[in-house]
Amino acid sequence: MANFSYKGKLAGQDVDGMIEALNEAAAADNLQKRNIVPIKITAISDSKKQAASQLNISDFFVPNITLDDLVMFCRQMYSLTKAGIPIIRAISGLADTTNSQRLRQALQKVNIELEKGRTLSSAMAAHPKVFSRLFISMVNVGENTGKLEEAFLLLGQYFEQEQSTRRQIKAALRYPMFVILAIVAAIFLMNLFVIPTFADMFSKFNAELPWTTQFLIASSNFFVNYWYLIIATMMAGGYLLKRYISGKSGRYKWDKLKLNIPIVGSIIERSTLSRFARSFAMMLQSGVPLTQALNLVSEAVDNAFMGDKIINMRRGIERGESLLRTANNSRLFTPLVMQMIAVGEETGQVDSMLSEVADFYDREVDFDVRSLTAKIEPILIAVVAVMVLILALGIFMPMWNMMSAIKGR
Repeated sequence: MANFSYKGKLAGQDVDGMIEALNEAAAADNLQKRNIVPIKITAISDSKKQAASQLNISDFFVPNITLDDLVMFCRQMYSLTKAGIPIIRAISGLADTTNSQRLRQALQKVNIELEKGRTLSSAMAAHPKVFSRLFISMVNVGENTGKLEEAFLLLGQYFEQEQSTRRQIKAALRYPMFVILAIVAAIFLMNLFVIPTFADMFSKFNAELPWTTQFLIASSNFFVNYWYLIIATMMAGGYLLKRYISGKSGRYKWDKLKLNIPIVGSIIERSTLSRFARSFAMMLQSGVPLTQALNLVSEAVDNAFMGDKIINMRRGIERGESLLRTANNSRLFTPLVMQMIAVGEETGQVDSMLSEVADFYDREVDFDVRSLTAKIEPILIAVVAVMVLILALGIFMPMWNMMSAIKGR
């Protein structure tokens, strides 16, 4: 991958920046996907690239922007724009009061660009780590239609719902993750401290040990002698997995695999479909063209597998097919949802029906999340029971045999 500097047009305004791509053609294609018309694209040499990385290395230590920051920013911008406060004054005031360092830095730079005469959307487009393409497109539509405050209201509601769903899932997974971590810690402690003590005792009696005890002692010896190798293997495996998932092919396979995980996969799928329906409805409600909305939503779902399905829906619509037909071909939606989309097309209220679809999936996710702990508990109990059984067979059984032999004497 090479770095390119570019100059282009976004909503009639001049924009510039840096983009990473395989070649100039790929860079131009990526810019067009961001609704930027490229005017000039220049490859950055290694020396310039190194200088740029040195200038931006401080960004590594700045915390990423959170959904809380985005919700607060959108709510505040809605109130300020609705009250008639000029955009420059609103951005300047929020830059001074926000608690997020990354958002503060971005707003300060956006304010400078606004003073130069650029539009808000084009100024925000220079900060993709803070403002997503969906965010910028909504702001752009709000500027062009004179309904900027409505755009911020919709964005605030969208991020708020996203925040609520994530909190529900995290809360439901907190207990199972705590139990799993406790089990892993127990395995390490038993192998490093408990089992070696019993192994020394058994060796002094020269007792004949069953295969379960021999297996426990062998695994304990491996832990004691090669614990550093186990930790290094786990760290290397985690790094390689993360690097594989960061690639295009790896992310696609991982995102597809996540949807098929027992118990949790259905929750991930429905929450992703809820995000798709809600962001799609928001785009259509704001007046974004259908094909452009699908292109933006494919990134908003944050799932490469579903994003590819949505891109195929966009291609089908570009060929002249209806939304209902392309949605049916994607095989992402249940028959009930397909009926709601069909009614939306017939009545010309697709955005309203998609909002109903999002609410439908949110209710299902909420129900599944509430029952998630009850579904996982039997599995965790079974795992703990297996651990206790192995310990009973491997540790306590030889001790009982030894006690019986001593009493027999």
